[in-house]
Amino acid sequence: MAISVAVLVGDAKKIIPMLIEKSSKVKVGAGDEPDVEVAPLSYRDLYNRVLNYIESVPKEGGTILLDGRNFKHPKYPNGNFIAPTIVEVNENMTAYKDEIFGPVLCVIYVDTLDEAIKLINRNHWGNGTAIFTKSGAAARKF
Repeated sequence: MAISVAVLVGDAKKIIPMLIEKSSKVKVGAGDEPDVEVAPLSYRDLYNRVLNYIESVPKEGGTILLDGRNFKHPKYPNGNFIAPTIVEVNENMTAYKDEIFGPVLCVIYVDTLDEAIKLINRNHWGNGTAIFTKSGAAARKF
């Protein structure tokens, strides 16, 4: 299951540098290469669509924290490769509203668990969710 939005509650935003560091080390390559974690997008129109979503973020007031648009595979320089990308968005931005279907993680910040739950429940896609917490009470509430 692709989880394309991370809702970071309170001081959880402090994980962003670690998330960027680990994401920048993910192996991108052809799907038949050993240890590849991110393969190319399956067709050129999808590749262009994902690029458009990434490019929409700064135009709509967001920030690109990790930019995977310029990845070039040495054996396949014209391939549909996009490396992991992390963007800061809000719920009014195109990249948040639509499902991207590419290696892009949208990050949204909220102050409380209640705000996070309301944000998630407002999303019209109704996709699956997960919580990562040290708090049993927060997990039960979620």
